[in-house]
Amino acid sequence: MLAIAAAVLFFIAFLINAAEIATNGVFSSGNVMILGLMLLALHLAGIGSGWGGRARSWGSRNRRR
Repeated sequence: MLAIAAAVLFFIAFLINAAEIATNGVFSSGNVMILGLMLLALHLAGIGSGWGGRARSWGSRNRRR
């Protein structure tokens, strides 16, 4: 999920830079790109991956005795 948000922010930064849109200091293309890099780093660190705390194998749960 965070990687998708990072890709969207990179696209917005590209549009701001390519179209030379005048924005204030907060929404400049450099700042939007930094936010995208932060989200990408969080994604690579495993934050927001959606996995639960315990990992189970599918076979052990459905096995009959």
